[in-house]
Amino acid sequence: MRAEIAIIGGSGFYDIPGLRMRKVSVATPYGVVRGVRLGEVGGKRVAFLARHGESHSVPPHRVNYRANVWALHSLGVRRIMATSACGLIGRRFRPGDLVLVEQFLDFTKGRPSTFFEGGRSGVAHVDMTEPFCPELRAHLRAAGRRLGVEIREGGVYACMEGPRFETPAEIRALSKLGANLVGMTLVPECVLARELGICYSSVAIATNYAAGLSGRILTHSEVLEMMGKKSREVREIFFSAVAGLSADRKCPCPKSVEIFGR
Repeated sequence: MRAEIAIIGGSGFYDIPGLRMRKVSVATPYGVVRGVRLGEVGGKRVAFLARHGESHSVPPHRVNYRANVWALHSLGVRRIMATSACGLIGRRFRPGDLVLVEQFLDFTKGRPSTFFEGGRSGVAHVDMTEPFCPELRAHLRAAGRRLGVEIREGGVYACMEGPRFETPAEIRALSKLGANLVGMTLVPECVLARELGICYSSVAIATNYAAGLSGRILTHSEVLEMMGKKSREVREIFFSAVAGLSADRKCPCPKSVEIFGR
């Protein structure tokens, strides 16, 4: 079974209750991806993948992003809707807000971030002027309106290496650079999707204020608690957006990569 659309779940978003799905493993040049689930939503074939594994066994810096995105692409996926937990920088958003990410800052260190390493694979240069598919974002906004769920806009996501949380000094620096969200998983996932011409959009779940802003220590437990409260809303938004998608794509995503030397 192939799939047209994929949902990638982050921390606290490990399955899709109530939806009958078949679990498969997909071999890729970067390793085998286990636990991909395939099913139907609104008559459309959908794949679901838990980014950290079904029991949250994979930390953010060890996620095999290349294998995950390649596996979805090999199943026929052309659109990815993803979610992840994130901390808040500043007071533009509040804990519990759902935020459409529009830009990112990349502070990761040791993650393979491209499929194109030169040689036989060639070299790729990818336009990231608009890193997240505008067409898919519009469908997610519309889905929120239909459901009466507010989705905030203007997310600028700073992606850190992890798995540790950030220091207050780092958060102050990120604020000066224009970030209002901080997390550990968005990059290189969205970049790899763009390299393969896949539309990608992310709904961030704001779980807590970042270090130095809350007046207390940060814990992963509070992240999971908020994700548990908001995951159902996000699933409903994704399902509603899937139902509204047409087969045709009018966005620039499939044409945003140039490949040389192969």
